[in-house]
Amino acid sequence: MPTVPSILGFGAIAIDDIVYVDQPLSAGKGKVLQTARTFGGNVATALAAVARLGGTAGFVGWLASAADDAVLCDLVASGVETAFAPRHPHARPVRSRITVGSEGERFIAYDDEAMLGTAPDFPDEVLSRAAVLIVDSYAIRSMDVVARARDLGLAILGDIEWSSGPATERLIGLCDHLILPLGFARAATGGRSPAEMLDALWMPSRSTVVLTDGGRGVYYRGRDEAGLWHLPPHRVAVVDSTGAGDCFHGAYAHALTRGAETAGRVAFAAAAAALSITGRCRPRARSRNSWHRRTPRRQSN
Repeated sequence: MPTVPSILGFGAIAIDDIVYVDQPLSAGKGKVLQTARTFGGNVATALAAVARLGGTAGFVGWLASAADDAVLCDLVASGVETAFAPRHPHARPVRSRITVGSEGERFIAYDDEAMLGTAPDFPDEVLSRAAVLIVDSYAIRSMDVVARARDLGLAILGDIEWSSGPATERLIGLCDHLILPLGFARAATGGRSPAEMLDALWMPSRSTVVLTDGGRGVYYRGRDEAGLWHLPPHRVAVVDSTGAGDCFHGAYAHALTRGAETAGRVAFAAAAAALSITGRCRPRARSRNSWHRRTPRRQSN
C-alpha cells in the first residue's frame, strides 16, 4: 500500500469542455478561436497543483471502478494518488461547458448530478496519516468524514462557493482554514466590506479566513495576524482565469504543510494563482495532462 499523502481532498471532479471566443462575453456572440477538453473540478485541480508544486496529494472521493477510466488516469498522470479513493461502477465526474471571452472572463454551465463526497466509512487509519483535508461545497454529502478528520487533527481547508442552507453552515464551521470568493462571503454574511465579512466568519477555532477578489486582490485574517490584511493583485496578462481559485487553494495547502505562517501562505497561493491565469489550456493529448497548463511548476533552488 502506498504512503498516505500529506494533503487529501474530496469534492468536485469534472470534465470541462472549453470554448475560447474572440469577443467579451458581454458582446453576446463571437467567433470560436480554440476548443479544449480538460479535467478539472475544485478539489481535483487543487490537488494537481499541490503535486505540481512538489507536495504529495491524494484524491479520496468516489472514482469509477474501471482501471482505464479517463478521470482516474488523468489524476494519476498529474501525480495525484488515487489508491485510497473508494470505487463505484456508477461514479462519474461533473460535466461542465465553459465559455472564455477575449478578456479572460468565463461562463460555466455544469451538470453535477454525480456521486460526490466520499464513502461514509472512509477509514480513520488513512485520515490520521495526512495533515490537510481540502473540501468544497459538495462535502455536505460526507459531513461525518469531515468531522472525523477535524477530530483527528487534520487542518480542514474549505473551498466553499455556494450554500445549501444549514448543512453548508455546519461545513463552514468545521473549516479552520476557510478560503471563500468575496462574492459568496458577501451573500453568506450580509457584510458590506471585507472587514465586516471577515469579522462575521471569524471563530476562535479558525486559523485563517481568506477572501479572494480576483483582480482586486486578497483579504485575510489569521490567528497569528492582527486585524485585516489586504494583498494587492499581481499585475499579469489575464488569458484564462479558469482554475485560478483552485490553484490558490492547492498552493495554500502546500505552503501550510511546509510550515509557512498566514502571510506567507497567502502570498505563495496568490503568486501561484496569478501564474495560472497567464495561458490557455492546450487541447488534451494522449501524452500530456491537461491540468498542467494551469498549475505552475516548482522551481529548483
